[in-house]
Amino acid sequence: MIGAAAHEDDLTRVELTWVEKKVEYWIRFGHEAGTQILDRNRRIVSFRPGAVFAFVRWAANDYGTVISRIDILRAVAPGCAYQTLPFVRPGGEILLKAESWPKVEDVLRHVDAIEALGVDPAEADHDHWRHVAHWMNAGETPHPYTTERHQAWLRRREIAP
Repeated sequence: MIGAAAHEDDLTRVELTWVEKKVEYWIRFGHEAGTQILDRNRRIVSFRPGAVFAFVRWAANDYGTVISRIDILRAVAPGCAYQTLPFVRPGGEILLKAESWPKVEDVLRHVDAIEALGVDPAEADHDHWRHVAHWMNAGETPHPYTTERHQAWLRRREIAP
């Protein structure tokens, strides 16, 4: 169900599919505003503008993996610019994109490390996700997220519009 505080047209919707060992699309983190179950294998989750979430896509056929990808996105408000992605309507601001299972695993380990600090990855500094994406694209190891960086991000959010 969609919460009364959000207008349905303001939400970003992500279609998730789960067919074991064939198509596995899921949300790794993020605060859902609502869920709509389509059938036993598919559902649509919704996010309010500004929400950050990780969307993981993995699919295979008889010959092996077809796609392995993780996107960390920020849901955008109506009228704002956005990037389009399959299964995400209307789209979002891509903070991080990684393709191939080894890179996806690296990002998932990074998410785990943030959670180990006691920080919700959906609340982490947006610039940190960009940093991780850039360093991984350069073939380098990104700097770890720290509680100090998180505290600085929270203070910056308080004073910035």
